[in-house]
Amino acid sequence: MIRAILREARPKQWSKNVLVFAAPGAAGVLDNGSELLKASVIFVAFCMASSGTYYWNDILDVESDRLHPTKRSRPIASGALPLGVARIIGSVLLVAGIGLAAAVRWEAGAVVAGYVLLTVTYSMFWKHIAVVDLVAVAAGFVLRAFAGAVGLEVHMSTWFVLTTSFGSLFIVTGKRYAELREFGDDASKARATLDDYSLGFLRIVLSVSVAATLVTYCQWAFDTKELSGSTWPFYELSIVPMLTALLRYTLILEQGHGAAPEEIFAADRTLQVLGVLWAVVFGLGVYVG
Repeated sequence: MIRAILREARPKQWSKNVLVFAAPGAAGVLDNGSELLKASVIFVAFCMASSGTYYWNDILDVESDRLHPTKRSRPIASGALPLGVARIIGSVLLVAGIGLAAAVRWEAGAVVAGYVLLTVTYSMFWKHIAVVDLVAVAAGFVLRAFAGAVGLEVHMSTWFVLTTSFGSLFIVTGKRYAELREFGDDASKARATLDDYSLGFLRIVLSVSVAATLVTYCQWAFDTKELSGSTWPFYELSIVPMLTALLRYTLILEQGHGAAPEEIFAADRTLQVLGVLWAVVFGLGVYVG
């Protein structure tokens, strides 16, 4: 049963919670040991809370998952993890995640609680409404970034918030686009709202979101450079790997991949190199410039 418990927690999805480090990293406070510890605690809290929401999502969808060709192998749907045990573990993870974040700062706990509320209501309602499902999932990513900011009391500029929002919408839409291409006529069996989408519509949303991500990131980079008073061009140069990564991911989507974004990021060496390059260049702007 231990293996089933771990599988249901979906540790592969925890990589999404790295976003809690985004605002503190951009603010240049992560070289402080106590601040890094706070951010790490919030990261763990989000991992616990997100795993708890996965538990409850599968509890609520257990009957439909049992009829699904792939989801029926999930621990709860397959019976490897009894429903009673799943309810207890899922609830404990939710409460523990909120409590751990609140131990750092009550505002961080409130953001995690908001994420839990959003995700649970998504499982119940929002995922059945086309377009609203995209915005709801994207909002979950933005809340991760907010948790890191409020937990460490660092400022989030308007352009940072917009970049995070549009970037999240781009990733979420890309996932739906890849799913629709992969499942074709059976797409609605995999996800109810896919029956309402068309490839043409999702391409439009992808185009809008990727363009908005790039424009808002450029504005954020220029504003940050101006506020820092630096004479080094590191912030501006960070636009190059960001643009390249966005185009690279768009290409991957057009090649028929992207239904599982975390697997793409874990497997595509080019994206990984671009991510490291961006982090190095932006980091130089923060700590050297």
